[in-house]
Amino acid sequence: MSDCVIVWFRQDLRLADNPALDRARRDFSAIVPVYIHDPDSEGDWAPGAASRWWLYHSLAELDRRLEGRGSRLIVANGDTLEQLDRIRRVTGADAVYWNRRYEPAVVERDRRIKAALTEQGVEAKSFKASLLYEPWELRKADDTPYLVFTPFWKRMQKDWQPLAPCPEPRELPTPKRWPVSADLSDIGLLPDHHWKDKLADAWEPGELAARRRLESFVEDQVTGYASRRDRPDQAGTSRLSPSLHFGELSPGQVVRAFGRDGELPGGQGALSYVREIAWREFSTHLLFHFPKTPGQPLRKEFADFPWRKPSDYAEDLAAWQRGRTGIPLVDAGMRELWETGWMHNRVRMVVASFLTKNLLIPWQEGARWFWDTLVDADLGNNTQGWQWTAGCGADAAPYFRIFNPVLQGRKFDPNTDYITRWCPELKELPVRHRHAPWENDEKSFSAPLVDLGQTRRRALAAYQEIRKG
Repeated sequence: MSDCVIVWFRQDLRLADNPALDRARRDFSAIVPVYIHDPDSEGDWAPGAASRWWLYHSLAELDRRLEGRGSRLIVANGDTLEQLDRIRRVTGADAVYWNRRYEPAVVERDRRIKAALTEQGVEAKSFKASLLYEPWELRKADDTPYLVFTPFWKRMQKDWQPLAPCPEPRELPTPKRWPVSADLSDIGLLPDHHWKDKLADAWEPGELAARRRLESFVEDQVTGYASRRDRPDQAGTSRLSPSLHFGELSPGQVVRAFGRDGELPGGQGALSYVREIAWREFSTHLLFHFPKTPGQPLRKEFADFPWRKPSDYAEDLAAWQRGRTGIPLVDAGMRELWETGWMHNRVRMVVASFLTKNLLIPWQEGARWFWDTLVDADLGNNTQGWQWTAGCGADAAPYFRIFNPVLQGRKFDPNTDYITRWCPELKELPVRHRHAPWENDEKSFSAPLVDLGQTRRRALAAYQEIRKG
């Protein structure tokens, strides 16, 4: 038997607390770290433009960190199994270790790869690294998946176990022969887009930067998280979502950062944040058990919802995407997204409600736009968020809950610091008129794209229509 193993990196771009890497170090005397760019195998949900930007820079950082431990990252481009076979032939590796993912197309691909490797006599092992609980570990008493978050969260707390970390390696043993590696710049990750420069002003990808953000959040912000997390005008959130998605941090590292050796934290802010981690777990739980939900409503009656037709909403969709609706909080959020690849979660709900309910545009259109423009685009979170807002998913918002962006703005951005940052033209108005500039008599502003009251009534009528059916 060979003493060499391939560690196949995916959405686990870290050296610390990496179960596949840690087990490989204990089982083998030579390790070949590998990343394979194979977007075709991810079905309809290959990484979007903003995600590819993050992925490029996070992989570059991972390679630098591996070099600091005497190793390197082998980059391959093409069919995953073919590339694994090529690398095995060169290095003599007869084992492949990786950390699990849960997107439907990736789950199916990984099953095929594990079966093919096993048939060839190759040891193929996968590990839990991106979740606190696997999707199949928490189920209801009748052995069915959870469909409501609150009992899911209660079960998580009841079954909570302290999380033991995997140590970060100081050095990594290398193979006798390295395979050819592609240049990271040649595999099509960096988008030809204004984001090539813009995102670098807003973010620093990579494991070490993620740790610094976590440390800063724990030291300076987590105490007030429960009360400030809904305020887009304040720095009250962690901004750790892209690092969690790409695995620069594990959820276990986040929980342990609050102290008590991975026990549930006692402070209100820390526990509130762990509850948000649980929402992430719940979204993955739903995605795994209901794999058609990225494109289809979980609630079957919504298949007949009377959305507007693409030919009727194309111009409105474009106005929403670029922040030109005339509704300040909606436009601020969409412009923040376009400039930074990120949007505050409260504002995400507001812009999603406006698209699906005030504009009656299918939630799938919004999900696709977010998928391409968010640096933290996660299939479970994205799907669950959009279905929740549209009212067609598990644990969904009531059909009659339609966010009023004017009231939301006045409540959560009372001094208009957020909207004027992204819509500076509003500074010409008195503060009292900035969330609804069409109400101002002193200066003429363009009318909003739609009347909020009228479109709310239209949406309620549409929702009532399917409820009768």
